[in-house]
Amino acid sequence: MKFTIEEVKSGKQLKEFVYFPEKLFKDAPNWVPPLYADEFGVLSRKNPAFEFCDAVYWLARDERGAVIGRIAGIVNHNANRDWNESIVRFGWLDFVEDEQLLRALVGKVAEWGRSKGMTKMKGPLGFSDMDKEGLLVDGFENLSPSTCIYNFPYYGELLEKVGFHKDADWTQRIIELSDQLPPMFRYADLVKSRFGLKEMPRKKRKELFKTGYDLFHVLNDSFSRLYEFTRLSERQIDVYVKQYIPFINQDLSCFILNEKDEVVGFCICIPSLSNAYRKSHGRLFPFGFIPILSALKKNDTLEALLIGVLPEYQGKGANVLIFKHIHEGAIKFGIKRMILNPQLEDNAKVQTLFGDYEAKPYMRRRSYLMDLTPGANAANAAPASDAPANPQAN
Repeated sequence: MKFTIEEVKSGKQLKEFVYFPEKLFKDAPNWVPPLYADEFGVLSRKNPAFEFCDAVYWLARDERGAVIGRIAGIVNHNANRDWNESIVRFGWLDFVEDEQLLRALVGKVAEWGRSKGMTKMKGPLGFSDMDKEGLLVDGFENLSPSTCIYNFPYYGELLEKVGFHKDADWTQRIIELSDQLPPMFRYADLVKSRFGLKEMPRKKRKELFKTGYDLFHVLNDSFSRLYEFTRLSERQIDVYVKQYIPFINQDLSCFILNEKDEVVGFCICIPSLSNAYRKSHGRLFPFGFIPILSALKKNDTLEALLIGVLPEYQGKGANVLIFKHIHEGAIKFGIKRMILNPQLEDNAKVQTLFGDYEAKPYMRRRSYLMDLTPGANAANAAPASDAPANPQAN
């Protein structure tokens, strides 16, 4: 296959970059489009992550000029500092099935990363943990959650062929929510009295925004030791509070307070938007907001987006209060199942939280690693020069 690689520099190219998966996955029944307004927000220079990240995007075109691949290269300087690494991340990877095409795309990221002194490449990762991450390697037969990556099976097969290997896996599980509460919840009152914990009472929407800021500060502390995590900046937190809080149903999300009324734990869940995003084709207007609003009001599936407990309160039963609150809300709204957020397979604490629910496997995601030092891997991605450059691109 003949192709060219070009750097995304114009608004027109960015649109092609964002909308390419719509063409690639048009016949894939379990792919879910992103909400494109959010996608443009993340990839634009307005994203506050650019305060500490460098990024560049590339498109691949065939002889006719049609887009056949895309990739982003990201250097998160804060993460590299926190983890004492020199990592260039790749993300937003999509491509037609062709090994040389993939070799050229990741070669662009490798070349750019080396020019910035990076010695390893990891991905798919975003600017932060709030972006989609982890290549799908198992569970292709299931409908993708709206907040997660979906890809074809050949992605992982070809990444390994061009020199990548597994660095970390996240598992996703699904639990059934019956009309009867599990036995574990009989300890809820004991948890409250012994550790001084309680559920946050309902708040008006404008009051909930302050709690949202507290939530992300807890997230920063509780996620600090997790894979490639770096603390969110205040500007990032401001963006995410405005993005998430308007959608929160307080019956289906929970905040745990200590005796000082400080947020020490949380779980944010929303009714699944996967089918709604498919119906709306990822667009809010002119009528895309209708199936989204409908899904938020009536649904039988819940998605867990975020869950975190401050380290000093882990193991003290906060999870019992959280899950009791959410399960009661699920019963109230007729919700029958919950898809859990991706959880690191070696994070024993979170993997054992759902024992009473007999959680079943749903999907598995993987972050891949490649050494970029000279001669480290004979199968390393080919230099970007192996693919002819677009005469109009640097």
